[in-house]
Amino acid sequence: KTGALLGCAAALGALLGGASLPAVAAFDRAGRRLGLAFQAVDDVLGIWGDPEVTGKPVHSDLREHKKTFPVLAALDSSSPEARRLAALLKSGADPQEVAVLIEAAGGRAAALDEAWGHIAAAEAALADVAPQGTAGDELRALSAFLVRRDL
Repeated sequence: KTGALLGCAAALGALLGGASLPAVAAFDRAGRRLGLAFQAVDDVLGIWGDPEVTGKPVHSDLREHKKTFPVLAALDSSSPEARRLAALLKSGADPQEVAVLIEAAGGRAAALDEAWGHIAAAEAALADVAPQGTAGDELRALSAFLVRRDL
């Protein structure tokens, strides 16, 4: 949802600004990738974020049994922690213990790598259109903000 929203916003901005259709498509691709990066980082913050910064309680996604990117990546790993994690998730274990296992199984690192990959893809999509001025500066600032939100 976040990717579709940002893609639409970027594409509409380009379209209303008089950009060519290939440029509009590039802004759409970039926005979609920025949205995916945002979501991957948001999933990390839902498990390990500071509640004073995120506005939601730490481990809230774990308490709600959400299968976020870090959880799925950890479960997909071939580590011994992944097998233990699967059992703990079924039992409703302590979220702190679950968070430790997710990190040990590589879930946090995988989610952040995914976010950086989407940022790189967004930057590549924008390279052809090279947005200038305030709009270009703001898009670059948004990219940096999305992945570095108090991690």
